[in-house]
Amino acid sequence: MTAAPDPGAGPVIGLDLGGTKIAAALVGPDGTVLRRHTRPTPARAGARAVLDALAGAAREVEDGARAIGVAAAGVVDPRGGVVTSATDAITGWAGTALAAGLHERTGLPVACDNDVRATAATELAALPHPDASLLYVAVGTGVGGAVAVDGRMLHGSAGIAGHLGHVPSPEAADLPCTCGRRGHLEAIASGPAITALYERLSGRPAARLQEVAERAGAGDADARRAITTGARATGRATGGLANALGPHRVVVGGGVPHIGDLYWSALTDAFTAELMAPLRHLRPVPPRLGADAAVRGAALLTRTEPLHGTPARHTGRAVPPHTPGGPA
Repeated sequence: MTAAPDPGAGPVIGLDLGGTKIAAALVGPDGTVLRRHTRPTPARAGARAVLDALAGAAREVEDGARAIGVAAAGVVDPRGGVVTSATDAITGWAGTALAAGLHERTGLPVACDNDVRATAATELAALPHPDASLLYVAVGTGVGGAVAVDGRMLHGSAGIAGHLGHVPSPEAADLPCTCGRRGHLEAIASGPAITALYERLSGRPAARLQEVAERAGAGDADARRAITTGARATGRATGGLANALGPHRVVVGGGVPHIGDLYWSALTDAFTAELMAPLRHLRPVPPRLGADAAVRGAALLTRTEPLHGTPARHTGRAVPPHTPGGPA
C-alpha cells in the first residue's frame, strides 16, 4: 500500500533521472521540497558517469538526508535495484545496478523505481481510499505508464508492469517502435511520432511537436490530423486498459498533453467511447502536482520500496548493497 508522508522521519533525497537532466531535491517528511539542484545527464558517457552524476547531485542537497530515492528512466526492478531494460537515450544503461552503485558512492540507503511509476505514486497517495486503483499514462518523447490496483503499485516480472506505450495500437499499424517491435502505441502517440506523422502527411519538415501544434492552431489540416490521430490512439488504449483494471482515477501526464485543447479533447472523446457502462463517469485528468512530482515521488520510494544498503526503520525490508550483474 502506498505510504503517506511520515512526520516522524527525517528528510530524504529525491532524484529524477532523465535522458537530458538530473533533478535533485531534499524532501521533508511532509513532502515539502527543501532544497533543489539540477544538472545535465551525461547520457553518452556511460552508466558509471551517470551514477557519478547522480551521486554528485545528491551531495548538493544532502543536508542530513537519511536515504535516497531514485526515479529513473528505463525498466527498473525496485526489488533488485537494477535497470533491466532501457532505450539508447542513456548509453549502456540497461543492466546497471542502480541502487547498489549509488549506495556505494554516497553511503546512504537507496530505493529506486521507474520514473513514471514514482510520479504516479504521488497520485496514488493522494486518493482518499487506501485500496484505490490508478491508471497513469505519461506521453512525451515516449509513452510510459503505471498501474496501481487495490492500493498497490504493480511492478510485474523484471519491473516491466505499466509500460503502456508497448500495447498494440491499430493506429500504429506496421510502424516500427523504439522497443524493436512494430505497431505499438508509442510509434503513433509519442511526441516524435506525432511529429513524424505530420511530416508524412504533409511532406513538410517540422523540427518539434510544438511547431506542429502551432500549425494546427493556424488551421493546417495535416497538423490537426496528426495530433488528433496520436491523441485518439492514446485515448482508445487507455480506455481499454481502464475496462480491464477498473481504476478510480485515470491520469494523463507528460509533455504532449500540454500542446492544447485539440489534443485533450480528441483523447477524452476516444477514451470515453471505449468505456463499459460501470465506468461511464470516468474521465482522464492531468496530474495534481507540477514540476516537483517526480522528485517527490522519488522521495516517497524510500517508504514504499526496498532500501538497498544500510537498514532503515522506515521501510519494509532492507537488502544487501551489492547486486550481482550490471555495471556499478
